Amino acid sequence: MNMNTINLNYELEAQAATCPVHVTLDVIGGKWKVLILYHLCQGTQRFNELRRLLPDITQRMLTLQLRELEQAGIVHREVYPQVPPKVEYSLTEFGKTLMPVIQVMHDWGMQYQCECQHYKQLAKEHS
Repeated sequence: MNMNTINLNYELEAQAATCPVHVTLDVIGGKWKVLILYHLCQGTQRFNELRRLLPDITQRMLTLQLRELEQAGIVHREVYPQVPPKVEYSLTEFGKTLMPVIQVMHDWGMQYQCECQHYKQLAKEHS
């Protein structure tokens, strides 16, 4: 790798770090975070309830994703001093600012599903 390549890589990384979309994806990107946030938009959830709502996520991955969202200031973790332990997750006030984003993603997904059905039906009629 030559010096020009190193400088270009550094410049691209610096640009990405200042791009708002890149920053957003760094915080909520990945396979699980948006789905976790979608369920937390519905209200406070306990850990096992999130596991039930997301049956394909492992306990370890859910823990990791919740921890990252908590560290980002998006999710609040409330531990109640009781036996057995009770832990609840909710959106912080800042996390609630993502609710319109999640809603737009939901609406787009619904529209996309309808469009896919429409095009599948057209293809079926023409075959």
